[in-house]
Formats: sequence, structure tokens, C-alpha cells
Amino acid sequence: MQRTRRTSSDRREPAQLDLAIVTETYPPEINGVANTMLHLAEGLAERGHGIQLVRPRQQTDRGRIPTGPVIPYLVPGLPIPGYRGLRFGLPVYWRLRRQWHRSRPHLVYIATQGPLGHSALSAARALGIPTVTGFHTQFHQYSQHYGLGILTHQIAETLRHFHNRSDATLVPTAELKAELSSGGFQNVHVFGRGVDVTRFSPAWRDPALRRSWGCDDDTLVAVYVGRVAAEKNLDLAREAFQAILAERSNARFVLVGDGPELAHLRREFPDFICAGARVGDALSAHYASGDLFLFPSLTETFGNVVTEAMASGLPVIAFDYAAAHAHIESWVNGVTLAVGDSAAFIAASRAAAQDPVRLRQLGAAARKTAEGISWDRVLGRVEERLFEVIRRHGGMEVCHEAMAATPE
Repeated sequence: MQRTRRTSSDRREPAQLDLAIVTETYPPEINGVANTMLHLAEGLAERGHGIQLVRPRQQTDRGRIPTGPVIPYLVPGLPIPGYRGLRFGLPVYWRLRRQWHRSRPHLVYIATQGPLGHSALSAARALGIPTVTGFHTQFHQYSQHYGLGILTHQIAETLRHFHNRSDATLVPTAELKAELSSGGFQNVHVFGRGVDVTRFSPAWRDPALRRSWGCDDDTLVAVYVGRVAAEKNLDLAREAFQAILAERSNARFVLVGDGPELAHLRREFPDFICAGARVGDALSAHYASGDLFLFPSLTETFGNVVTEAMASGLPVIAFDYAAAHAHIESWVNGVTLAVGDSAAFIAASRAAAQDPVRLRQLGAAARKTAEGISWDRVLGRVEERLFEVIRRHGGMEVCHEAMAATPE
């Protein structure tokens, strides 16, 4: 028997949806959007929904037969300049239109605003399929770090036009919802982020890994995890670590991640431990084997690494916005500073290094906070939003009727 759910109008609807999720990045690619899309796709599949994942073909797809609850629909892509291993999807409007005519989803969720995302939105609208877009990356802010500051306003206009063509836009925080709504974005709603407290846990702390860094139990290890790129403000992390060294002369700085600035860091700062990209158990161990997390980025849409560090038992020092604003109470379970106050960030890093006992207390409180951030609760709220969009678009009945009636 098909499961049903009762709506606010007391009308019963199928509890299972057929959803298309369109994203230009997905694991094994390593970034926050890919990680979020994995949790969204697999989490909704576990809740009984049919998921068609539209993404660019990756090198790891060669010769591999897809298995599991998420069905991939692969499209052509090209490498992203400056980001080894990442690709963007090509515009495949007619291919998607034919695919969704043959196998019509109830709703299309579009996570990225590249050529693939634009063509997916146009194809879905042409077929009358409800659409939801996700605001996952601050592209207009990134432009300032790549010599494109003059285009910031134009990029923001393009993003607003793109998202306003959909039925709803999901963002990770109430703070960002207010910002975008005041800037002319319509139908903006919060899609929070959870954290896997088994994957990220103090239990992964590895004394052998610390020894490989030249550290004993008394060595303070500062950690950064994320893209090694200009928009992450890593010069400030370096300055903060120099302040830490003034207090703890044997401290070490471990950077986990890949990106266009990695070779420069390795060359200019040979004492830093540049671990490169890590995934799975190795990533868990690198987080948990540190003592303090430095995160000076000013361009985050959310910042999944903040909650992953907290779940790993690390106090985070970050600017007071996005994930840090949502989950950190300063000097209770981490430290937050006024956005852009570099001097305060450096001073807080030095102060944290002065008191090892307090640092451990902050880390324990961070772990306790993370234990209350559930992906299941987050996905439940997303599920409700998807049903609401479908109802507002015309209801489940309209979707089923259109499956047979929509012309190609």
C-alpha cells in the first residue's frame, strides 16, 4: 500500500516523491556543496523518495556501474580552471527536457548556478515542473578575490534573476535569508545544515598521527580544513598562528585541503603541515587530532567545516556569521569575532593558546552543541518545504496528470 501524508487542507497526498537533484559538484569531489548534496540526496532516498541525481560525469565514473538508492543521470562537463578535479556541467537544455518528459519528476532541486543549473531551470519551467533552487555559494563575494570586483554587482543581479525564476530558494541560515530578501530575492526559506557526529568525533583522535606531525600530548595543534584559496582569507590564519607561537613556541599548524594556493603555502611556509585533501577516516582523524580550529573566511554561505570541527571536539575561532553565528556562543563553545575584525581574530587566537584547560573546556562544549544538530531533523524540514512548493504549484494531482499530457 502506498504511504500517504495529510496536508494542512486535510487532503491526502502520496508520501513518496520523485525528485531530480541537479548539482555540478558531488562526492568524491571535496567541498561543502558536494557534501551537502550527498546528505540531501541519500537522506531523502532513505526517507522513501525516488532520487534522480543530475551531475557532470566525473573521472571516477569510468567503467563503474552505479549502485545504491540514488540514480545518477550523467551529463558532459569541463574542468574548472584553477580547481583540479572539479568540473562544471555543460548546458544540456534539450537533453534534460527529453529526459524529464520521459520520466517526469514531481520537483526539480537545483543546487548550482552554472551552465547546467541554468539549463535545468529553463527545462523544468518549460515542462511546468516545480523548481527549488539552493543558494550554496557566495559567487558575488568570491569575485573580489579573483580580480573581478568590478563585476560583483552584475553577478549579484544574475544570481537574483536566476533564483527568482524558481518557486523557492533555500538558504542555510536565517541571517542569509534576511540579507537576500532585503536584496530583492523572493520566496527565500531556510534549509539548515546538520552534522554527522559519528563521522566527526573526538573518538577519532590519533596519537600516531600527532607524532607524525612532530607533536606530543602537550603540543598545541591549530587546524584549518577547507579550500586553500584566496577567498578563504588564509593570510589572517597565518598571522593568527604567529600569535599562537608567541605563547606556545612548539605549536604546529595543520592545513587540510587542496586549492590554487597550496603550492605557494608549501613553498613559503615549510614549517606548516600541508596535508592536502583528506576524506573518510583520514579526514576524521585530522580534525580530531587537533586542539584548535582557525577559520578566518569571510565568504561562507554556511561553512560545514565549522560544525564538523565542533563535532570533533575542537573550539572554533571564526567571524560571527553563517555557521559560527548560528552555533557558537563566544567563549562558551568557541570564539566569534565581529566580521572583518582581523586584530580581534589574532588576539583571540593568542588568548586561546594561553589557557590549555579552557581550550579543552571549549572543545567539550562544542562537541555537546554539535550533538544537537541532526541531519534527520534538517531533512524533515526540507521535505515539508518541497511538498509545500508542489502544492502551491498546483498539487500532486496536477503533476500526475501532466506526466501524460505534457508535449515534448
